[in-house]
Amino acid sequence: MFLGLDIGRQYVKAVVLEKIKDGHKILGTGIRSVPDPNKAYDPETANKTLWSMAIKELLREMKLKPNRVRNLVTAIGGSNISIKQISTLDMPDDELYSAMTFEARKHIAMDGSDAIIDYQILGSNPKEVDKIDIALVACTKKVLTGHMDLLKEVGLRPGWVDADPIALSNAFFSSRELPDEGAVVLLDVGSESSALVVRGKNDPFFTRDIPIGSYHFVRAVSDALSLDYMAAQDELYKTGVRSVKKPVSDEEAGIAVDERTVIDNFVEDVRRTLRYYAKTTSQSFFLKIFLSGGASTTPGLARYFQEKLNIETTLFNPFEKINGADKMTILNPQQYAIATGLAIRGGLTIE
Repeated sequence: MFLGLDIGRQYVKAVVLEKIKDGHKILGTGIRSVPDPNKAYDPETANKTLWSMAIKELLREMKLKPNRVRNLVTAIGGSNISIKQISTLDMPDDELYSAMTFEARKHIAMDGSDAIIDYQILGSNPKEVDKIDIALVACTKKVLTGHMDLLKEVGLRPGWVDADPIALSNAFFSSRELPDEGAVVLLDVGSESSALVVRGKNDPFFTRDIPIGSYHFVRAVSDALSLDYMAAQDELYKTGVRSVKKPVSDEEAGIAVDERTVIDNFVEDVRRTLRYYAKTTSQSFFLKIFLSGGASTTPGLARYFQEKLNIETTLFNPFEKINGADKMTILNPQQYAIATGLAIRGGLTIE
């Protein structure tokens, strides 16, 4: 079995898969809040102790003993990592790693010897037959050490450490082919930031961390409606993106102009990112936006993106083509996208 453990700032999510002949079979899922779920979420309170408690409780609920987990895959995300696609000559693995260490210093801003380098082969380069495309990943030694220390404190044996955007891509493309024309956009909406990935069959892999998430949605509702955080969170879940706008009084209605909201800023950030991608790759045909992450099901969010960007937008269910998922009751499957990609990566690593 392969355990994908997505350690977020607000929630820890887990997916357990096993490899079968025609793909993967799901064995279990789980989610646990990092802070007290009955208190207002404050990003500044997230710490190693809370993460450790949340992971331990989650494993206990899933009846998984940490010291017996063998195929663990976790990830680092947000601003803690840098990812860039490059093309290089196809070569043996030992030579490739040395070449990537050299290439990383040219393509990714790093702090000297403090950088940890890794990569994932994306496939053959569509334009040059003797080259392959690679996602080059870098993070600091401090970040990776802190991540490993957390896993050891829980009693887990640190296994493969991935990157959130690559895990998201693996979850999506494990069951879907890249389109012959155009590109797809994956957007995982987290609590404090969102991972955006663009990928086309003949176009570069691109990812960007957008510093907006559900925490900012809730704070906006709280400010607009003068509600405390918990009440604002309930209102967001019930009313959706409409609750972010501040109501206009009758006296102001005649001259009122809608204020720009955090949702508008979010959509505009995605728009600017896609414009940048189009400018640098000459690919401006975006087939569809797939939303995932815990906040992706915010009522009206997918429709808002579709209306503002004029790109078809839908929710991504990572279990759609995984055996056994139809026999399980999984609330908000979108929040397990990264954890699913991590568990799938476990199978790829073993192969």
